[in-house]
Amino acid sequence: MNTTACKREWTVATFVVNTGRVLLLYHRKLGKWLPPGGHIEVGELPDEAAVREVYEETGLQVELVGEKALPIDNPLQLVRPRGIQVETISPGHQHIDLVYFAEVVADGPLQPNEESVELGWYGPTQLQNLKLTEEIKMWVNLALEEIGNYTVQS
Repeated sequence: MNTTACKREWTVATFVVNTGRVLLLYHRKLGKWLPPGGHIEVGELPDEAAVREVYEETGLQVELVGEKALPIDNPLQLVRPRGIQVETISPGHQHIDLVYFAEVVADGPLQPNEESVELGWYGPTQLQNLKLTEEIKMWVNLALEEIGNYTVQS
């Protein structure tokens, strides 16, 4: 692909873990299971976008899990994403996806928005029944292992 003609956009994806389960939604437009996520808005920090997208898509307040490079407040230190990947959305269009892990700050009922057909918490047993892409399955397993202290069977 000719990278000079490629439109690249910064996005976030946040895998939220709570009591050994991961939060996933079935995306209406894309027709697949995904974590909450979306585009980073102009002037917005990636950390803010990750937390905002979870709230907008689920109604939950979360805190990102991860380290900051330095234990100082000035200059502001951001949480390091658990991963960074480039996804081809269509020819000439890519997302630079910052992948975060998070935990729930204030538990409450899930409040899906119009982007999802289904939204819920899924533990290792329920995950076996979802048709996840290989990439999402790998991220879910990693999030559950690191935050939920669970090992998921493939």
